[in-house]
Amino acid sequence: MPLAELLAASMTPTPGPTTEFDETLVTPGPLGFVFIFVLAVAALLLILDMTRRVRRVRYREEIRAEIADEQLGADAATDDDINERPLNDDRPERGDTDRR
Repeated sequence: MPLAELLAASMTPTPGPTTEFDETLVTPGPLGFVFIFVLAVAALLLILDMTRRVRRVRYREEIRAEIADEQLGADAATDDDINERPLNDDRPERGDTDRR
């Protein structure tokens, strides 16, 4: 039995010296606050810049679409004018020098 008591005694941990809880080891401190603040400001500025760039690209695409629609409308109007002219027109074409 002395062997069993010896094993039981060696398996129970002995309490070590207790240390006082030190807050400076677990808190980020002023340097951590400054770092997080700068990181947040940088992220905010990046978000604002990206929003502005996306808006600018979207407006440019809208303007390009409007210009393309206007050009298609103008081209369609000139095509309609050409198609409405009769084929057997006796009027001389522009640039004809032959006068009747």
